[in-house]
Amino acid sequence: MPIPLHLAISEQLRHQITNGEFKPGEQLPSEHQLMLQFAVSRITARRAIANLVNQGLVVSQRGKGVFVKEQRKVTYSLSSPMIFFEADMLRQGVTSSIRNLVFKSVSPPSTIRQTLQLSPNQSEVYLQKKLLLLNDVPVAVDITYILANLGKTYAKDLKQHMTFPTLEQNGVLIDRITATLESTRANPETSEYLGVPLGEPLIVYCYTAYTPAHQPIVTGEALSRGDRLAYSVEIRKQDLQGRSE
Repeated sequence: MPIPLHLAISEQLRHQITNGEFKPGEQLPSEHQLMLQFAVSRITARRAIANLVNQGLVVSQRGKGVFVKEQRKVTYSLSSPMIFFEADMLRQGVTSSIRNLVFKSVSPPSTIRQTLQLSPNQSEVYLQKKLLLLNDVPVAVDITYILANLGKTYAKDLKQHMTFPTLEQNGVLIDRITATLESTRANPETSEYLGVPLGEPLIVYCYTAYTPAHQPIVTGEALSRGDRLAYSVEIRKQDLQGRSE
C-alpha cells in the first residue's frame, strides 16, 4: 500500500538532510515551493514540514521559513553505569528531560517476575513508560518495571525525574547495574513517540539495577534513535585479567 504523500515528501527531505544536501542553518523550500515541486496541496506540504519539525530535524520560524537544525549525536558512557544519564548529558553540555507517558500498577510478565526475583505473593509491579528528550528532542522511549513498594512510595518523583537518581536521592541505594545492547525496529508506538519512520532501526539498552544486598529493584529497556544517541564502553586490560582469574 503506498504511503501518504506528506510522509513520502518528508522522507525525501529527511534523507536530503541526513545526507548533507541541506546543511544545518540552511532554509528548506517553502510550502509554496514544495507544492510546485511535488504537485500537492498546501495542506500536504504543511504536513510534510510538520513531520520534520516533530522529528527534531528542522525548526519553523514565523515569518522567516523552516531551517535545518544541527543534528548533534551524543554518547552515553556505560563504562561507569553509576554516572547516571542526566549527569553524563550535562557533562556534554546537553540538557535532558523526561515526559511521563504511562505510570501504573500492572501484573508483570513472567520474564519480568523472574528478573526481579518476585515471590509468589508479589503480584504487582509499577510500569512506567517515559520519553527521554535531549535539548527538547525525543531520543528514546524508556520502559521500566519497578518494585511495587518503590513505585507507590516515590510515584510523584518518578513521574518527573529519571529513575535511578530519584531512588538514590530517597535513600534507595543502587550498587550495580547489568546491561546489554540489542536492536529492534520502530513499531507504530515508538515511531510516533520518536518521530521516526515505521520500521526504523533502534538501539535497545536493556538494564537491571541491584541494591547492595543483591536485590533487583528495577528492570527495563530504553529504545533509542541511533542518529541521536550512541553508547560507549571502555574495557581495561586489568578488568579482563580479573575475569580470567
